[in-house]
Amino acid sequence: MIKKIKIERPSIIGFEHVNRYWDREREIIAAKILPGEYYVTREDEVVTTVLGSCVSACIRDRESGIGGMNHFMLPQTSTGKSSDEIVGIATRYGNFAMEHLINTILSNGGKRKNLEVKVFGGGKIIPTLTDVGIKNITFVLDYLVQEGLKPLAQDLGDIYPRKVVYYPKTGKVNMKKIQDLHNDTIIQRERQYINNLKAVPVAGDVELF
Repeated sequence: MIKKIKIERPSIIGFEHVNRYWDREREIIAAKILPGEYYVTREDEVVTTVLGSCVSACIRDRESGIGGMNHFMLPQTSTGKSSDEIVGIATRYGNFAMEHLINTILSNGGKRKNLEVKVFGGGKIIPTLTDVGIKNITFVLDYLVQEGLKPLAQDLGDIYPRKVVYYPKTGKVNMKKIQDLHNDTIIQRERQYINNLKAVPVAGDVELF
């Protein structure tokens, strides 16, 4: 007999669009995030994603257990733009991705002094995007330094996609490098994400999530 599990609404308003399901292997509710998404929870859930060139920050309040994960990539810009413009665009978007995650945790009871951070991703899985993974890694590490947040753990770079499963309540992370891709879903998903980034105006607020 198959056990039926009722998936309640997310514990934090605003994440109803995120795909949540019962993970039979781990016997826990899982929230699966895609490129450009993030998820924060107060409950005993896991947040999972598969990373290629993108980076995910797993952040939680280590005392209350409220926390979550994002999944982002810096936008690629045309060669016609100046170096200052390129840096400005990337910084605005990267800051947006990190600040949304952190501010959601803080606005729902987390405390900045209790934040615990782990970061993953930035693999070189798309040969034509030679430096996008490195740019993502450099950004997230620089951002953490500027914010006074030291990563407790990290696994960055290399050439493999990663599957990340994060337990905000405990801070535990299960991470696996995917050395044999059976299809190109990850690559196609990131290419689509890159195209979406190109279409986003950068003069004002970035609204991708």
